[in-house]
Amino acid sequence: MSGFVDSAQLHAKAGNGGAGCVSFRREAHVSKGGPDGGDGGRGGDVWLVADHNMASLLGFAEHPFRRAGDGANGTSKRQHGSRGKDLEVAVPVGTTVHTLDGEMVIDLSEPGDRWRAAEGGEGGMGNARFLSNKRRAPAFAEQGEFGEELWFNLELKLQADVALIGFPNVGKSTLISTLSAAKPKVADYPFTTLVPHLGVVRVGYRAGKPTEGTEFVMADIPGLIEGAADGKGLGHSFLRHVERARVLCVLLDLSPSRPREPEEQLATLLDELGRYQPDLLERPRVVVGSKGDVADVDYDGLVISAATGGGVDHLAARLAERVVEVRTKEEVADRGRIVVHRPVSQEIAAERTGEGTWRIHGRRAERAVRFQDLTDDGALAEAVERLRELGIDRLLLRAGARDGDVVEIGPVSFEWWRDEVGAGLDRGDHHRTTRRERRARRAREGAWPEDESRPDDES
Repeated sequence: MSGFVDSAQLHAKAGNGGAGCVSFRREAHVSKGGPDGGDGGRGGDVWLVADHNMASLLGFAEHPFRRAGDGANGTSKRQHGSRGKDLEVAVPVGTTVHTLDGEMVIDLSEPGDRWRAAEGGEGGMGNARFLSNKRRAPAFAEQGEFGEELWFNLELKLQADVALIGFPNVGKSTLISTLSAAKPKVADYPFTTLVPHLGVVRVGYRAGKPTEGTEFVMADIPGLIEGAADGKGLGHSFLRHVERARVLCVLLDLSPSRPREPEEQLATLLDELGRYQPDLLERPRVVVGSKGDVADVDYDGLVISAATGGGVDHLAARLAERVVEVRTKEEVADRGRIVVHRPVSQEIAAERTGEGTWRIHGRRAERAVRFQDLTDDGALAEAVERLRELGIDRLLLRAGARDGDVVEIGPVSFEWWRDEVGAGLDRGDHHRTTRRERRARRAREGAWPEDESRPDDES
């Protein structure tokens, strides 16, 4: 396998939250000690961190799985479980993260950029949290929430100051090996370079003057061919490494074995760049004739020979000037820039999954019913109240739900009734009726004698 990988997948699994504990204080000489179950710990998050020490996505090619630590369960005596350990995953600077549908999520373009790929699950609350004046002995607790589990596509776009562009076998690899310490494969046949190479070029440095001169990064992009913008010859894989380059250096083959005339080469290369990303045509560029030592055509412009070194220093100086110009403009543009980070919306939505069946999506709704035992009356009442506060009943009503429809939230399903959204939270085992219906049934069963007054009906 090649040592350079610029696309891979990531499976991010955040840690699960720990479960809350159901416990009651039991000590000698302490009567009615009350609930003392502790909370579960929160699960760890998975973070992507841009690291300049990472050169490619090779580490994800065969092992895309990254998992954070789980939170510990709560215990008695109000002892909370420990939080799961976060996982920091180093990726190269310039890594872009996409959903499996192709939508870009984040661009880690600067060293130290961090992004949370998967959020850890919340820990469940212990029964001590549900103590109230009305509920003196809660015998229920929350289950820990599952951590997020997501797949992403990772793509690396090299961040180079100068990108070398040209047809295959035009002399790009020879040039970068001459100007820098990079040692790409060099041979006399097309497509010698199959992956990009980076080299550091130093211009104008003198002994005893370490602060003078310019240093920039040059990228040797594999040779482009006609149709690269349409993906021909792995064109998309190569062209994306040009996107971040500050300056483009276009090499034209002047040798007798050139694929076409220099003017035609330039027109084709610029056409491919424009079709792939139009603003690349506005990028500063330096056009230079290559293989000047064997040239058999007149070319009105800068000519170099990477093999003999002719004109190479002049080219390096010109590239350094353009790089400095662009860097200065970027510094001015970045001054006073304010970056606003907005939280990801956690909307609750209702989806019709069939005739008379619905599913509620949204982490807040799923958190509302994550009790360990919903057959407990106290847990059921708490879940009903939470769903009411979230407006699930109004949401279902607007969506067109009817009385008796089955609603699913996470692992829980229940029958929905317009006046009591919590009906059937015990997984539909009992048909929950309205107060009016219950009182009518009690009257029929003799709960209230015919000659005694009954409480006023409530709807």
